Amino acid sequence: MALAAEKAYQTLRAGILDGTHQPAQRLAEVELAEGLGLSRTPVREALRRLEVEGLVELEPHRGARVAQWTRADVEELYDLRMLLESFVAARAATRIGQGALARLAQLRDIMAAAATAGAAQDLTRVAEANCEFHTIIGAAAASPRVLTMLTTVIEMPLVLRTFHDYQPAELARSLSHHRELVDALTERDPDWAEAVMRAHVLAAKRVLLRVYTR
Repeated sequence: MALAAEKAYQTLRAGILDGTHQPAQRLAEVELAEGLGLSRTPVREALRRLEVEGLVELEPHRGARVAQWTRADVEELYDLRMLLESFVAARAATRIGQGALARLAQLRDIMAAAATAGAAQDLTRVAEANCEFHTIIGAAAASPRVLTMLTTVIEMPLVLRTFHDYQPAELARSLSHHRELVDALTERDPDWAEAVMRAHVLAAKRVLLRVYTR
């Protein structure tokens, strides 16, 4: 049963994060169980786990649906992300290894190339590289408790799909922040790294608030 519940959890979670299951979409236990080739019990357990993570809403007598995000949710999410990631960046600046720094530099260049305007622009690749970039900084901070909280925040669908809503100037600013973060971490300067990460997250927050105001 544990393996079945884990399979249901991982499959449903991936579907929510990649947009297969859209906000407010109903998640019927019977249909999900049939699609996964499982009974309803592991599906129900998976939905409860996803509710705790804020990805699913469970309503009495109405079942489950993919969570929707309000403007207030966006503000709260990004304020929390700003506090956690700026702390993590400062901590990582005094602990990050040369291998991690080298990979951050590679990812910085990958994002710059993939973001170049034109037919070859690949914002999905930008988002993937960005996710790895922030994950490396989180790991370098060597704080498992904070990393657990941060992982939940940065894996929200709002964060993962943000780059598709960026205007050219906003995308350029984000790339500039990534370049400066690599510089700050290379110099082992926690105050610099913290300040850049704070600005980076707050700029991303403004993008989403603009989208939600449309």
